[in-house]
Amino acid sequence: MGREYYDTLGVSSDASQEDIKRAYRKLSKELHPDKHKGDKDAESKYKAVNEAYETLSDPKKRQAYDQFGKAGAQGGPGGFGGGFNPEDLGGFSDIFESFFGGQRGGGGRRDHGQNIEVELTIDFDLVVQGGTKTIRLNRLRTCTECSGSGAKGSKTVQCTQCGGTGQVTKTAQSFFGTIQQSFLCDSCKGKGQVPEEACKQCDGEGRKGSQEDISITVPAGIHDGQTLRMQGEGQSGYQGAPAGDLLIHIRVQPDKHFVRDGDDILSTLKLSVLDAILGTTATVQT
Repeated sequence: MGREYYDTLGVSSDASQEDIKRAYRKLSKELHPDKHKGDKDAESKYKAVNEAYETLSDPKKRQAYDQFGKAGAQGGPGGFGGGFNPEDLGGFSDIFESFFGGQRGGGGRRDHGQNIEVELTIDFDLVVQGGTKTIRLNRLRTCTECSGSGAKGSKTVQCTQCGGTGQVTKTAQSFFGTIQQSFLCDSCKGKGQVPEEACKQCDGEGRKGSQEDISITVPAGIHDGQTLRMQGEGQSGYQGAPAGDLLIHIRVQPDKHFVRDGDDILSTLKLSVLDAILGTTATVQT
């Protein structure tokens, strides 16, 4: 069973979703980059906290993580025939990894682009009414010159390393017998094709750096610490592979007049002793 994510958040493996959310909010505030500018250790811990929360806050991902660890939460390793999963052997997975240099099977799947995580601080008024916010992102986007192929003139040829299959197979002998494992081809990243001549604009990557303004729709009633996901708005994948997602972690600025309690909004009205005794009419902000 996976333990690392629980240890990162400082909760037990049977913690409730509310306990996990409470621990995440506390740690994310303590380790926020704005409080530790230039502190690489704090930045690393902050990323680890967000990674742990993204998995444990999702019941399906949490169940997979509890059973198979990180590999389960990320979809699990592939490549063994008949649905065999080396994680099922617990510590014996290290033995299998030693046969193949610590690599895991790719099953011919193409790599997705990486997710991007950002924090967005909003005012309480935006929480009440909803609306849009614009942020500026530096990210890798599909090269317009080659349309993401990475090839000059979009000309590609068959990958010689994998013979166009997009994956390579390695065989090893063990006390279990002959083991075969398939891996994503390092040369073509699972496409089976490579550029005949690399695009000069992106050096064959199929993507290049770009600075763009992104409009984010903030729904009314969103909570502090909640995460919005924008599919396909992360880093573009290598040579046309699908893009990752943009994860927006919401931070709500405290308001001078109002406090939120679930879906209720509380405010404080100060009265003199005389008005409290005799009663009065007062104007309040809503």
